[in-house]
Amino acid sequence: MAQPTKQWGLTPPMSTSLPTPLDNEKNAELVEELKKNNNYETHDETQKRIKTLRLLNQANREFVKEAGRRQGLPQNQLDQLGGKIYPYGSYRLGVYGPGSDIDTLAVAPKSATREQFFEFFPDILRRIAGPEAVTSCTAVPDAFVPIIKLVVNGIEIDLIFASLNRQTIPSDFELRDNKILDGLDEATIRAVTGPRVTDTILELVPEQKTFRTALRAIKLWAQRRAIYANIVGYPGGVAWAMLVGRVCQMYPKAIGATLVHKFFNVLKHWNWPTPVQLQDIEKGPQRTWNPQLYPGDKKNLMPVITPAYPSMCATFNITLSNKAVILREIDRGFKIAGDIFEGKAQWADLLKKHTFFTKDHKYYLSIITACQDSQEAKAWSGAVESKIRHFVGALDLNTKMIMLARPFIKAVKRQHQCENEEQVRQVRRGEMKYKIAETTMIESTDPDLVAAGGAGTATNGDDAAPAKIDTGIPVYTYTFYIGIDPTPLLEQTRNLDIHVETKMFKDRCYTWDKIDPSKHFLEVVPCKGWMLPDDLFDTAAGEAVPSKPSRKRKLANGDTSVDEPPAKRLAPAPNGAPAASAATPPITPHAPS
Repeated sequence: MAQPTKQWGLTPPMSTSLPTPLDNEKNAELVEELKKNNNYETHDETQKRIKTLRLLNQANREFVKEAGRRQGLPQNQLDQLGGKIYPYGSYRLGVYGPGSDIDTLAVAPKSATREQFFEFFPDILRRIAGPEAVTSCTAVPDAFVPIIKLVVNGIEIDLIFASLNRQTIPSDFELRDNKILDGLDEATIRAVTGPRVTDTILELVPEQKTFRTALRAIKLWAQRRAIYANIVGYPGGVAWAMLVGRVCQMYPKAIGATLVHKFFNVLKHWNWPTPVQLQDIEKGPQRTWNPQLYPGDKKNLMPVITPAYPSMCATFNITLSNKAVILREIDRGFKIAGDIFEGKAQWADLLKKHTFFTKDHKYYLSIITACQDSQEAKAWSGAVESKIRHFVGALDLNTKMIMLARPFIKAVKRQHQCENEEQVRQVRRGEMKYKIAETTMIESTDPDLVAAGGAGTATNGDDAAPAKIDTGIPVYTYTFYIGIDPTPLLEQTRNLDIHVETKMFKDRCYTWDKIDPSKHFLEVVPCKGWMLPDDLFDTAAGEAVPSKPSRKRKLANGDTSVDEPPAKRLAPAPNGAPAASAATPPITPHAPS
């Protein structure tokens, strides 16, 4: 009698069919396309990662000893304390590539504290690795999950910390046992959850190799389509991994390309808000996701639940607009993946870059943070970015005027040089003619933009130095963009009033504990697509900068005549807001005076 097929996940498999010749052919094409997109790292680069992790592990063990010395522990006890570094995220899942960061957890025994870690570890790491190896170190001790963002040997490292209720942490210590959570505070539980979730995902997928191929493709697709950024309300890396993992459970014998095809089919027809789970939610004394008990959990629009105890929703911050964008992209992926298997399209078609700025939206909001100090600018922009999803949620409620409010997934960093305060005020409102340095797109996870509440403190060599300004006034801006799709009513009335939503957003940002109104500035500036700055468009790759539409008028004989684009006719605007042109619908970002 044949052995029954093992069930992976909460339901029986949808299919246990083995790969067909067509599946194998499309899988080979997919892997080749991923290689073309520089998705795989060389052996030497991987070895550098391994060496860097060893340095971190050595530094962590030395830190634990130093904390013990401060308590007067004898040498024989210091030698037994241990300590260990646990990589998680994309590195642990095996889907990292050139330039990928490494999420890491430093675990110490109870003799070492979080406060000591933030105080002593950076200097210990520099001493062990060499000061030239540590080119960036930004500590964020007050974040939701306290973190140190590093660049070591050219590799970005996100390092969090956990002190467990144990006397020692031997080199073979594992984090799987739920008992390690006993007596820990919430910050420590959140810290150890990352590695526990990653390890559990790998345990719950049928074939790790095929899972990794499919996840590499889906991550690249999500990044290219601008729907990969947890902080502004899209799924992050762990959420996409769990979604792919669930599809792997449903098709346990399928290979990577087939799983990508099935991924879009499954999610296109998923009955949201039914949660995506890799296994049952384990009960215990810790709070776990439960929409029957917790009203906040019931509000989750596209819940994806972490498999390790205590289970949480990894997609709690998805907004109505973001859900619409995600579903639209999944529908696009479903159609293209089907065409690929029918020989009508290529994998490159699936992975084409988004058209957020070039054609997706008619109107845009620019959220501009500005400071005259580069370090202040980073911290302030991080504080603002963490509040953008709340702004989007408020705009979603303006259903009479707004069909969609879509946040872009990156910040746009610019440096300007002004001669007087009037020019500074213009830059804060979006003026580009004083820009002096190359514009850069900044990822939410980049050390250049500490997104965890803007509480970062750079402790040495923090990224590339800004352009030198010998004279004049420097201004550093980070701009976040939201694409707006208007309702027919807005198209008819051409009058969008968002002063209430904007004030709520600004007030929320101004609650930042380091706010200084004389240093930190924030503006919300509306515009049409053709008014966007040229530096947002990759003209070398063929992206066309939108042009201002011409105005047509009827002639006496019934023909139409095309005038030159009309000159801007300025109209009054409240509270120093930019005057609206005749071609731009009045958008009120501030309360009327």
